[in-house]
Amino acid sequence: MTTDSEAPAGTHGAPAGGFGGAASEDCPEGVDTAALAAVARMLGEVAGVIREAGRTVTAIATDPQLAASLGRSPRTGVRAVRALARTLTEPAGLGYAPDGGRVGRAAWLGGVLTSRENLAVAVAVTSLKLRIRLCAVRHPEFIEDGPVRRLLGAIEADRQTQALRVFHRAVRADGAERALAALAPSLTEVMAWNALVDENPFNDAAAWCIVTGSRAEGDPLLGTSIGAWARWDRGAGRAVAEPPDPALLAALNESADGGGISAHLRNLTAIGNDGRMIIQRVTGPDGVTRYLVLLAGMAFGLPRNATPQDLVGAVTAVGRNDSPYTRAVRKAVAQTVPEGASIALIGHSQGGIAAMNLTEIPEVNQKWRLTHVVAVGSPIDFKRPRDPETRVVSLVNEHDVVPNLEGRSPVSVFPVPADWLEITWVDPAHDFPMCHNVGVYAQSLDEVVPEARDRVDALLAPYRGVVEETVVFRLHDR
Repeated sequence: MTTDSEAPAGTHGAPAGGFGGAASEDCPEGVDTAALAAVARMLGEVAGVIREAGRTVTAIATDPQLAASLGRSPRTGVRAVRALARTLTEPAGLGYAPDGGRVGRAAWLGGVLTSRENLAVAVAVTSLKLRIRLCAVRHPEFIEDGPVRRLLGAIEADRQTQALRVFHRAVRADGAERALAALAPSLTEVMAWNALVDENPFNDAAAWCIVTGSRAEGDPLLGTSIGAWARWDRGAGRAVAEPPDPALLAALNESADGGGISAHLRNLTAIGNDGRMIIQRVTGPDGVTRYLVLLAGMAFGLPRNATPQDLVGAVTAVGRNDSPYTRAVRKAVAQTVPEGASIALIGHSQGGIAAMNLTEIPEVNQKWRLTHVVAVGSPIDFKRPRDPETRVVSLVNEHDVVPNLEGRSPVSVFPVPADWLEITWVDPAHDFPMCHNVGVYAQSLDEVVPEARDRVDALLAPYRGVVEETVVFRLHDR
């Protein structure tokens, strides 16, 4: 089953409600789930407006001019202060909503640590619950009796320790891979919900970005900022062309027609995740020379290694378009591709992020024509190509955790731009990181969603021709 930007995966589900009771039924037949998705989006926007209202009232209540005015008109001033206080602290107003400024932030922190009720948070949580219910039609494990629903019930009861225990038991019973994959379709919403009701004040900002559908500058689990990761990721990036390796070149798919998207992904499987990339010069069916740039994903292992394909680089690249990986790829392209040539970028995981980063950089767009980006299992949804003619394709297995890393789930109610092609599907491989593997994506495109493969191949038709040259580069962090 596939969904795309014309029929987003996040538009199917059941009405919002609690998660602690009996398993809920699916949406009654005939319910307009697209309308429910619109309601979920609207609730997120309303929650953001209520939050801003609390900040505005806080600014007025803590304004020194208000205090100064009490001496001029004590009776009126006291009534105004009481009205502001009731608005900021009572259930009939905004709940406990002081925020902003030194005094407001201190009061807000106290409210977080003591779990005070807040109207903006309540509306935001309602939006997140509805999104999870909408996800549940395609992924019934979110409402059926089992570890996922028990975890959601613990979060709803504000019992984070119990939630951790539920997850730990699921890991022991099914393995960490399957436990993570089970949450993946709506992991973003689950983490945001937990962040809004827990006592950690540092992850709230990221949670609010998820609620309102904007790019986060931190993670909703601990609240670590991307800026903190970026301080560890300052390599200049370097690309060195490797001597031709007959065995490797033989393993790469250089078929007469240039291969399709699944063949390109198998080429990435052939080079592995140890710091290599591929550039192919192709003579298209129209006789025009074009270039394919194939970018591999993150290497597993230490958070930092000698290549730019490490965990630190991946996290940084989600929020920054100038990373060591991006810089290294730019240097490889400059060595191989003449200025003005057309390029299609195909990247898996961190490679997809790097591909989108290149489309955002003015100098890159001035030198080359970036016609297509195909990102596979990549968190790219808040990135935007500088050239409106660049066609973006995002391919996502809904049980893959990695596409959630930027704060948008694969079944999000927030659509990607209308001119993007986003295709998501439910893959039989529910174990993470196996379902994130580039070879599994290639197999899925061939066996599970061949119609998606064919759509992408049609878009890349100008690049399906005779491969005249293949250059493999070794990428270095410094």
